Amino acid sequence: MKAVVWHGKRDVRVETVPDPAIQDPNDVIVQVTSSGICGSDLHLYEVLGPFMREGDILGHEPMGIVEEVGSAITNLRTGDRVVVPFNIACGHCFMCAEGLPTQCETTQVREEDKGAALFGYTRLYGAVPGGQAEYLRVPQAHFGPIIVPEGPSDDRFVYLSDVLPTAWQAVEYAAVPPGGCLLVLGLGPIGDMAARVALHRGAGLVIGVDLVPERLDRSRRNGVRVLDLTQHDDIGGAVRELTNGRGPDSVIDAVGMEAHGSPAGKLAQQVASLLPDAISAKLMEKAGVDRLAALHLAIDVVRRGGTISLTGVYGGMADPLPMMVLFDKQIQLRMGQANVRRWVDDIMPLLVDDADPLGVENFATHRVPLDEAPAAYANFQEKKDGTVKVLLKP
Repeated sequence: MKAVVWHGKRDVRVETVPDPAIQDPNDVIVQVTSSGICGSDLHLYEVLGPFMREGDILGHEPMGIVEEVGSAITNLRTGDRVVVPFNIACGHCFMCAEGLPTQCETTQVREEDKGAALFGYTRLYGAVPGGQAEYLRVPQAHFGPIIVPEGPSDDRFVYLSDVLPTAWQAVEYAAVPPGGCLLVLGLGPIGDMAARVALHRGAGLVIGVDLVPERLDRSRRNGVRVLDLTQHDDIGGAVRELTNGRGPDSVIDAVGMEAHGSPAGKLAQQVASLLPDAISAKLMEKAGVDRLAALHLAIDVVRRGGTISLTGVYGGMADPLPMMVLFDKQIQLRMGQANVRRWVDDIMPLLVDDADPLGVENFATHRVPLDEAPAAYANFQEKKDGTVKVLLKP
């Protein structure tokens, strides 16, 4: 089969690799019909390279048709149309029963001291081959895959793999009061969708901050009050002006480890990337730092007693945080990978609604053949050609 394969920093290629096969009775094989490129894939493209292995298959946002089922599978059959969540979980351990499949005790990558295994996301999360490919082996398929109806296009359902539950959980964790104000930092796919979810769920004002014109225009059209980071010397002051000087009730940081405006963190990441992978990985595991501009802005601007929800991926082990400010302002802080299956029942009615209240049908800016993945990665990383969300079509 063809698959998107990692070869190094900013070097992904479409290559022919062996077809996946059933390895466990709870496996299924899915023929992939759509697979997204996620913002967190760009971290693999850039700063998390030391945790990748040449030849790793990328991707964790797939959907498709069940091609083959393992002998223990009773919930799926050949021909079912399914979305595959990015986290791999058993559904019956203590953590899964607690609604935390991202911490699944069956698939935890204990040798790396990490949570549940993920598709296509470094050795830290199991080095499981990903879904930017023509076929995908899905472990723990008695729990993971979500059956979706025939008829509507893939665009209606594919975001159940990651974007929608990640945005939904971000809003849930943000605890925006009815009619309250939410600030979203970063209007990439997750920030954009989180803003849509928050407005749908009754936020009175959603403010979005970004510096990419296409992202700002897109969110503005959806009712978000946007602020262009490049047009304000004091973005925190601009947010406070819109919130009676108090700051927003809640902030979602949808930026993560590669925030603009963090020169020291950027330099540290660049230095680490120049070292041999084995040394660089050890350095990042013990002393890694993130570019924290977005998180520091969230802490500065959220109102006293407010809530910050982190959904952008962070990987630093030695990040300095202003603990006195967090404590003094009585800020609540929630974060973590999205527990996909926990939110499916809340989200699915919106996807089968003909009105398409979250605008998923037109959420992708680019739909390209799998062979064009390298150019799509480059455009997404460089924010060129209006690229906000890419769906690969194997």
